[in-house]
Amino acid sequence: MKRIGAKLIAIVGKPASTLAQNADVVLDAGVEKEADSLGLAPTSSTTAALALGDALAIALMERIHFTADNFAVYHPGGSLGKRLLLTVEMMMHKGEDNPLISENTSVKDAIFVMTSKGLGAVCVVDEDGFLKGLMTDGDIRRGLEKGTDFLSLPVKQVMTVAPVVIRPERLAAEALHKMEKHKPSPITVLPVVDADGRAVGIVHITDLVRQGVV
Repeated sequence: MKRIGAKLIAIVGKPASTLAQNADVVLDAGVEKEADSLGLAPTSSTTAALALGDALAIALMERIHFTADNFAVYHPGGSLGKRLLLTVEMMMHKGEDNPLISENTSVKDAIFVMTSKGLGAVCVVDEDGFLKGLMTDGDIRRGLEKGTDFLSLPVKQVMTVAPVVIRPERLAAEALHKMEKHKPSPITVLPVVDADGRAVGIVHITDLVRQGVV
């Protein structure tokens, strides 16, 4: 039984029941028989009640114009709430935790920065902080296959130019989508850039896991 506004709505299996007689609105969820071989266990009846209850809830949501944002506000701790409210800026690594190197930094020195920050990647920027590329531990592994001279090269010769990026005001769920849908294979890090293209942070897939976005 549900009370909506001033109306008492009852979902019943028997329209002539006492409950039905005392309700303002009666929704008949009765079934001819249960699905089990004995016709005793609540099977068909529970399915019918569930479907009718869901339909009633959906109709009410549409009637009061209940949105996903409303859901997030009233249930912020749930996964949907986090997907709708958590932004990239709220979870990205920034400031001293943002691994930045210049274009002329050697691969060897870039590895030290990458190791100290523990994110498996470094953002490559020019002297004004504009993002020029990204170097990941995968780039390093592939480069080392070419010989040890790779370590002395400047990162601008081995970095990924024009990497996938995201803005700080975008939702964390969008960051996850970009990582998962990247072709030819998923990626684990996203540089965060402002409206002008400056590198202001970085997001790692583990950050999304910790926040419950995944």
